[in-house]
Amino acid sequence: MMNFSFSEEQIMLRKMVRSFVDKEINPYIQEWDEQQYFERSIMGRLADLDLMGVCIPEEYGGSGMDYNSLAIVCEELERGDTAFRTAVSVHTGLNSMTLLQWGSEEQKQKYLVPQAKGLKVGAFGLTEPNAGSDVAALQTNAVQDGDDYILNGSKTWISLCDVADNFLVFAYTDKSKKHKGISAFIVEREMDGFSSKAIKGKLGIRAGNTGEIFFDNVRVPKQNLVGQEGEGFKIAMSALDNGRFTVAAGACGTIMACLEESVKYCHERSTFGKEIGKHQLVQQMIAKMEAGLQMSRLLVYRAGYLKNEGIRNTRETSLAKWQSCDFALEAANDAVQIHGAYGFSNEYPVERYLRNAKAPVIYEGTREIHTIMQGEYVLGYREDKPLSKTLPAWPFKKQREEAVN
Repeated sequence: MMNFSFSEEQIMLRKMVRSFVDKEINPYIQEWDEQQYFERSIMGRLADLDLMGVCIPEEYGGSGMDYNSLAIVCEELERGDTAFRTAVSVHTGLNSMTLLQWGSEEQKQKYLVPQAKGLKVGAFGLTEPNAGSDVAALQTNAVQDGDDYILNGSKTWISLCDVADNFLVFAYTDKSKKHKGISAFIVEREMDGFSSKAIKGKLGIRAGNTGEIFFDNVRVPKQNLVGQEGEGFKIAMSALDNGRFTVAAGACGTIMACLEESVKYCHERSTFGKEIGKHQLVQQMIAKMEAGLQMSRLLVYRAGYLKNEGIRNTRETSLAKWQSCDFALEAANDAVQIHGAYGFSNEYPVERYLRNAKAPVIYEGTREIHTIMQGEYVLGYREDKPLSKTLPAWPFKKQREEAVN
C-alpha cells in the first residue's frame, strides 16, 4: 500500500526541528559561516532533543523512530545550514547506523549506545588524498600485532575531524586482495598516535568542521575490528547507502530554504511597477524549485520506505542522492539570480546556499559516479547482491514484540 502522509509523530518531529533551527541556528549562522566556526554546542542541544540517534532502536540508546524520521531531521537541519545536517549525517548515518548493521554486541554497547544518546560523537574515515571515488587506492594500512592492529596512514575531508570521539576507519589488512583486503576499525581519538587538523578556506559549509586525521602507529584492539577482516569494502559501501540517504534528504532542505527566501523576496522587490514574482521568468525559476523539491522528496522518502521494510536500497538511494543534490544546486543558483545583485552578497542567505550546495554534488559519490551507477543498473551490468548483515526493519524487533504483547 502506498501512503504519502506523515504520521502525527513525524509532523511533531518536523515542527520541533524547524523551531530549533529558527531559534538556535538561523540567528547566528552568518557569523559562524564568516568565521569558519563550528558551534559544537549545537550537537549537545540536538542530543537533549534525542535527535542524535533518531532512528537507532531504544535498546541501543536511540529514539526508535523510523528511517524517514531521520530524513525529516536532515531536511530541516539543512534548511538552516548544511554544516549541521552534515554533522548528523556523519554521526548517525555513516557511523552509528553502520555499527547497528555490522557491529558486534560488545561494540554496540561500548560505542553505539553512548553515540545514540549523544554522549559521544562518531565520525567516518574513508577518503584519502589519493583515494576518493577509487576506494581501492587507499594507502592506510593495519598490521596485526598480537591482540592489536597497528594503524598507519591518513584520511582527508573528514567531517567532525576535531570534534568526534570515535571514528569508523578503513584500512588495508591485505593489499594483495585489493577490495577484499580492506577492513574496518573503530578508532578512538584518545588512542596514542592519533591526531587531526581542520581544513580552512572551503568554498562552502564553512560553519562545519572538516579536515584531516592521521594515524602514527595507532594501536587498535582486535575487539575494534568491525565485521571480519576483508569485509571493509562491503561495510563502507553499505555505510554510504545510509550517508547518501541523509545527504539526499538534506538537499531537500536546501531547496526548501531557497524557495522560502525567494518567495519572500519576490513579494518584497518590485520592478517595472510590479512585484518581481509577477514576471513569468521569475515564476519559471520558482516553479522549477518547487518541482525539484517535490521530486526529490518522493525519491528520498521512497528510499526511506525501503529501509523501513528491510529491503536493500542502494539503487534507489543513489538515484535520490544524485537527483536531489543536482536539484538543490540548481535551486540555489536560481535563488541568487532572483535576488539579483543582492544575491551576490551575504546580506541575504542565498549566496551561502549556493556555496553549500556544491559540496554534496561531489561527496559521497560524485554526480558522475551516480550517473554511471544508474546507467549500469538499467543496462544490467550492475546488480546488488545480498549482504551478510542488514539494517533492521522498522518497527524494530523489540517494538514489534511489545506491540504484539
